[in-house]
Amino acid sequence: MELLSSQVKSYMDRSSWIRRMFEAGIELKKKFGEDQVCDFSLGNPDLPPPASVCQGLRDMAETAAEPFAFGYMPNFGYPAVREALAKHVSAEQGVNVPADCLVLTCGAAGAINTFFRAVIEPGDELLCPAPYFVEYGFYVENHGGVLKSAPAKAGTFDLDVAALEAAITDKTRVLLINSPNNPTGVVYPKQTLMELAAMLTRKNQGRARPIFLLADEPYRFLAFDGAVVPSLLPLYPYTVVCSSFSKNLSLPGARVGYALVNPAMPNRAELVGGIILANRILGFVNAPALGQQLLLKVLGTQVDAGVYAKRRDAMRQVLDAAGYKYPVPQGAFYFFPQAPGGDDVAFVNALVEERILAVPGKGFGCPGYFRLAFCVDEVVIRRSAEGFTRAFKAFSK
Repeated sequence: MELLSSQVKSYMDRSSWIRRMFEAGIELKKKFGEDQVCDFSLGNPDLPPPASVCQGLRDMAETAAEPFAFGYMPNFGYPAVREALAKHVSAEQGVNVPADCLVLTCGAAGAINTFFRAVIEPGDELLCPAPYFVEYGFYVENHGGVLKSAPAKAGTFDLDVAALEAAITDKTRVLLINSPNNPTGVVYPKQTLMELAAMLTRKNQGRARPIFLLADEPYRFLAFDGAVVPSLLPLYPYTVVCSSFSKNLSLPGARVGYALVNPAMPNRAELVGGIILANRILGFVNAPALGQQLLLKVLGTQVDAGVYAKRRDAMRQVLDAAGYKYPVPQGAFYFFPQAPGGDDVAFVNALVEERILAVPGKGFGCPGYFRLAFCVDEVVIRRSAEGFTRAFKAFSK
C-alpha cells in the first residue's frame, strides 16, 4: 500500500545533494573519527552567537513566568519587533521601510513560501539564474508553480540579463536572485542589477500581473574585500526581499526571518496582507515567539565576519596549491570550483575517498562544478590540503 504522494516520493528520489553528503559525513565520522573527516557539505554556521544573544536570553528568562510570555501574537509578528526591524532594514537597504511593509516569518524559507503562496497560481513559473539553491524548486512546486532557470555568465557567474530575458514567458510570475550567492559567492554588481530592473520594467508593459523580483538575502552581511551588496528596492518597485538571522547571528535553528515588501510597490498593503494570511494558513501561524523576543534585544549585532574572511583566505591557499580553478567568492561562505575531469558527481565521490565532503554542482543545477562550505574551523581547511591535491592529480590525468 502506498503511503506517500507521488510528488513527495519523487522529491525523495531527487532529494538535496547537500543533505545526502551531510549524512554521508555522519557515517564517515563514525567510522574514522571526527578529526579525520573534512566536512564542507553544509552551510551550517559554526561560530557561536554574539555575546548579545547570551545576554538577551538571560533577560528573557526573567520574564518567562509571566502570563502569555510566549503566547500567540498577530500573524505578522510582535508589533515592537516589526518596528525595530523596520529601522534596522531601512539602514541596511538605504530606503525608508515602514513597519507595515514587514512580516516576521519562520526563517527565510518561511518567507519565500508565504510569498509564493500569496502570488503564485498553478502553472506560474519562477525564473532564476543557475546555479541556484536547490530547495527553490521544491518551494515553488509547493504552490503549483514551476521552476525555470537560465545560466549565469560562464566563469564569473554574474547574471546574464539577456539569457534571463529570453527565458521569460507569459507564465513568468517571479524572478528570484540570491546575492551574495549560494553556491558561487558572487555579489551581483549594481550595474547588472540596474540592467535587470530595466529589463523587468520593459517586460511588465502590457501584462495584467507584474513580474516580481524576489531577493533572497541571508548572506547580505558577509561581503569581502570592500564589496557592496546593492539594494534592489530603489531599482524596481515590484521587489520583495526575504532574509533571516540564521547566518549573521548564527541562529539557524531559531527560525526567525522576514518578508519585506518594497514601500514603493503599488497596492503594497494587498501583498503584505496576502503574505500575513499565508503565514497563518500554511501552518506557520507566526514566527517563533522566543526568536522574535530575542531579536528585539540583539538587532544590530552579528558574529565576527573577519573569521570567515580568514577562512576564505585559507581555502584559497589550499585550492590554489592543488591547481583548482574557481571564481573568488565576494561574499557568503562558499567556493564553487570546477570539477577536474568535468564529472562533478564522480569527483565528489573521489573526495569522499579522501574523507573530504563536498556537494556536486548537479545539485545546484550546474554540473561540472562542486560546492565547498567554509564555515568550518581553519584547522579542518588546512587538514584537507593533501586530500584535495591527491584528488586533483588523479582526475586531471
